[in-house]
Order: sequence, then structure tokens, then C-alpha cells
Amino acid sequence: MRFFYVFAIRFYGFFIKIVSPFNHKAKDWVTGRKQLWDSLPDVADREVYWFHCASLGEFDQGLPVMNLLRNQKPNVFILVTFFSPSGYNHYKKRKNPVDFACYIPLDTKKNAKRFVEYFKPKKSFFIKYEFWTNHIFQLKKNDSKLYSVSTSLRASQHYFKWYGSFFRKTLNQFDYFFAQNQSTVDLLHSINIENVSLTGDTRFDRVLENKNALVKNDLIEYFVADNYNVFIAGSTWPKDEELLIDLIHSDLFEKYIIVPHNVDKEHIEKLQNQINKKTSCYSKLDKNSRIDDVNVLIVDTIGQLASAYSFGTIAYVGGGFSGNLHNILEPAVFGLPVIYGPKFSRFPEGNAFIEEEIGFSVTEKNELLKTIQFTLQNKKQISDKSIAFVEKNKGASQKVLKFVESE
Repeated sequence: MRFFYVFAIRFYGFFIKIVSPFNHKAKDWVTGRKQLWDSLPDVADREVYWFHCASLGEFDQGLPVMNLLRNQKPNVFILVTFFSPSGYNHYKKRKNPVDFACYIPLDTKKNAKRFVEYFKPKKSFFIKYEFWTNHIFQLKKNDSKLYSVSTSLRASQHYFKWYGSFFRKTLNQFDYFFAQNQSTVDLLHSINIENVSLTGDTRFDRVLENKNALVKNDLIEYFVADNYNVFIAGSTWPKDEELLIDLIHSDLFEKYIIVPHNVDKEHIEKLQNQINKKTSCYSKLDKNSRIDDVNVLIVDTIGQLASAYSFGTIAYVGGGFSGNLHNILEPAVFGLPVIYGPKFSRFPEGNAFIEEEIGFSVTEKNELLKTIQFTLQNKKQISDKSIAFVEKNKGASQKVLKFVESE
């Protein structure tokens, strides 16, 4: 099985290089790794803690642990790696304690040996569910302590299949798993991994950090003005936007804020052309703009979403039609009822929100309109439950670091 894994990794690297001239994300993926070895910092005599995050969402999960670590051990060197350009290109837009960030090298034995032996991490943290076998085995050879934070696994993954013994060996290298849900604990127990506890999702700590440190966005506040009936849609994909355009044309809300996942100029222009209401782009808005007759604000820059949610009445979070549901905790921390598409099985919080009656899944226009009417009628009750739910689930980051530093 290891042969097939190595082959798949090398084929993936080759494929990305082939498509990179035609795809900007693939180009970033390739270019970033070309520059990697020449950009490594001097870490001689430094105590390195390594956090690996697949993308920006996982970075947000790791960030509360990094912040606590920095407070407790100011001199530690915090190394962060990303697999995806969307993480590497945007992590600086979060206030963070990172000393050095880069792409994780393609997971070959040679790359893993070179990378791990250069940094010699004392402790290494893999966030959520991305496990790179060669790097993990090399870390173990170098006596690094290995932790999985906010682990979220599913029965459909190869670790739990009859052919998954090679991949189970990868999981067996970890010193401890901090699981975000009970089903992950049960799955790990089913393959005889007992060094696991139900710790929770560190993103609850992250959204509370954001809320407590929130700086009001003056431009969005100017757009909202004295209107208190504001619908905000965050991280939307085209399928989400098809649904939302019908809603915008229904006049249920005084103001609409749309924050697309893709802010490319071509996509923004296409979205504007589909809306038969007066719109403005965030990048073109200033306090001299006429906004009395503007119904829709399209946020066409990165980094405004968390603040934007604070102005909302009801939130829609995108990605639920593609199986890539974005962070529904971000609006919930402000007490917003949260609506999303039907494909959220990979995201435990999606089910939890529905069970708590603070989240609502929809599949089509009429269902969306009925759900909005229900949430407007019950806004105070849902808001109180949302805020209480986030508060109840905080503290995972402290549990992780307390355990790690006790070893």
C-alpha cells in the first residue's frame, strides 16, 4: 500500500505542475513550493512548535492554541505550514503569533526528511483531519511529540476500511488525539486507538476571540445605516447565490450583504448583473457614496466577513450545496440564526446546530423563504440559544495546551 501512496503523491505533484499554467491556485501551489527551501529561517537553538493546517479554516482552528502557547511560552518558535494557497495567501489577514509560515513540501520521504530535520520540531500539531504519512513518520523518527487537534473523522474514510492498515499505521504514530466530537472518539476506539479524548472544537474559542476583539467596520456600518433588517450571506458559492438572488428580489429585507467565496472580478461582475436591485461593491464604497437607494452590498475583498456578521439579522453560510460548508460558528457567536444548504455531513457542527434549533438547512427557494419567516418570528429565542451554545462549547484550546504542556 505504501507503494501506491507514494505513486499517488508523485502523480498529484506532477498533475498540479501540468495544470498550473491554466489555474491560478495550482500556480500558487507550485510557485510557493519552488521558493520553499531558499526561504527557510534560522532556527538554531530555538524550540520549534509546528502547526500544520490544510487551509485557512484549519488555521482558524489552530490559532487559539497558538495564541495561548505564545502567552505561556513567549520564546517558542511557531512554525505553520499550509497545503492550500487559500490558507497561505490569506493567513496574514488574521492577527497571529506565527514566526514563519510556508507550504508543506510534497509528502515524499526525501522532502519529509529534509524538512523535519531542518526544523526539528519539539511538538507538532496536525489540525482536524489532514495526515501526511511521510512527514508524520519522519517526525516520529526525530522524537517529536505528535498531536491531532480538533480531530474530525468519518466512517467512510480509508482508515476504517479493510484495506486501511497502512493508513492506520499513520494514525498510530500520534501521541494524542483531541477529538471534536464523540463519533471520532468511537471511530478511533474501533481501530484500537485509545489515546484520545473528547475535547471539542477550538473554533468556538476562535469565534469568541474574534467577537471580543471586534473592530467595527465603518463602511459596512455606513451601508447599513439605521436599517435593522439586514440579511447577510457569507462565503457563498454560485449555487448558493442562485438561491439568494430570488430572495433579494422578494424584498423581505431592507439591506443585503453578500460576501462571496470567490472575489475574482469576473465573478463579482456576473453576480452584480444577476441582481435587479441597486448594488455597490465594498471596494468602491466610501462615506461620500450615496447609499440611501442601495439595497445590496457585495463584499469583494477578503477579511471583512467576521465583522460583517455583527450587522446581520439572519445569516446564510455558503458551501452547503457542494459539501464544503463554511464556518457557521462565525455568525452564531453574534446570535444570528444560521441557514445553509443540505450537504453538511462532513461538518459535525451542521447537525449540532439543527439539533439545537439554531441552524436550518434548506434545499430550494420556497423552503428558504419559509425558514426565514420562522426565524424572524422567533429571532430572540434563537439568538439567545445561539450565544449560549457557543459559550457552552468554549475551552477546547485550554484543554489541549494544558495536556500538551503537562507531558
